Amino acid sequence: MPTMLNWIFRNLRTFSLAFALALTVWIMAVIADDPDETRVYPRTLALEVVGQDPRLILTDTLPKQVSLTLRAPQSVWTQLTTSDSQVRALLDLAGLAAGQHEIPVQLQIKLSPVRVISLTPQTITVNLEALETKTLPIELITKGQPAIGYRTGSAELTQSQVVLSGPQSLVEQAAKAQIEIKIEGARTSIGAETSIRILNAEGKIISGITLNPEKVSAQIPITQQGGYRDIAVKIVVRGQVASGYRLTNISVFPPALTVFSGDTELVNDLPGYVETEPLNLNGASQNIELSLGLILPTGVSVVGEQTVMVQVGIDAIEGSLSLNNMAVEVLGLENGLSAVAAPTTVDIILTGPLPLLEKLTANDIRVTVDATGLNLGAHQIAPIIEILIADIEVQSIIPGTVEIVISNTTTGTP
Repeated sequence: MPTMLNWIFRNLRTFSLAFALALTVWIMAVIADDPDETRVYPRTLALEVVGQDPRLILTDTLPKQVSLTLRAPQSVWTQLTTSDSQVRALLDLAGLAAGQHEIPVQLQIKLSPVRVISLTPQTITVNLEALETKTLPIELITKGQPAIGYRTGSAELTQSQVVLSGPQSLVEQAAKAQIEIKIEGARTSIGAETSIRILNAEGKIISGITLNPEKVSAQIPITQQGGYRDIAVKIVVRGQVASGYRLTNISVFPPALTVFSGDTELVNDLPGYVETEPLNLNGASQNIELSLGLILPTGVSVVGEQTVMVQVGIDAIEGSLSLNNMAVEVLGLENGLSAVAAPTTVDIILTGPLPLLEKLTANDIRVTVDATGLNLGAHQIAPIIEILIADIEVQSIIPGTVEIVISNTTTGTP
């Protein structure tokens, strides 16, 4: 037995060296098969806040995510990049009181071996404030005035108070809770859902506070006062537009207006409209825009402008005209050349305002073909129609092309 122990002690150094060599070879084999890689963590790593006292509130905007560089074997990287739950970034606020604190970002990595190479940010400065609540009455502010002759009644809100919660420094500044509704020119009751705004003592809006509710509905009754009435405007038309023209539109602005009388019965007895002074269209051939007065019973007056603006649209009636056997002129021939057109005349169909077509004569139209630069022989050319009166268009030409035969003047005309 002593001999065996002596042998072991004599060879212990040899055994240790052999074990170290074997371990080194094994590690090198593992590394060669699964090498380490340094990479930026490719998934979005959100920053999680934990341990916060519910009586405190964060007043800072924290980074939404952190950037991370890790070193790990390839096999570990495969698991890191296929699951969102392997790595977490935490900001632990447990046990912290109100005030400013510098908190380190903590990492939880479920896999190993993993080494953290870099982390951005490493620490975050946070401010904690006491959470405070306050209740304020909701005040309705109306902007503008209803239409003349109308008045507003008592408004009704679906909620009379709002509960504020947030950082103590902000909630303590809150002095008023308001909603604002525009009633300018309104003739009917208004119902609207509007966001609540919180103001400080100086009338400036405070943000960063949670409201319950955030919006409130308001109903504002608007009614017409006695002696006032809204009635339509009826245009009285006399005469006819000129021959060959037609009416396209007659409009009035405003189409309705408000009348008033100290005698309510006079207003109530009106037929629901008021007539204008006569609009004379006799012989009119163009658009008209003018102001017309109103015809009202004695004791009744118009609120505001005493006239209305009338616009009349007048267009010429469209027609068509056929002109037959219009002579064709050949232009652009060089010296020493002559040309014969076939056919020598064309038929033309024109369209345009009827009054213009009725004035049209043969002298107002010229039919030509352009032979500029053409060689000897026969050519097919589309005729050109020139019309001296504007707004008349060529609908068609029959035939659409004319043949001209060009020859030398000395050889005669074939």
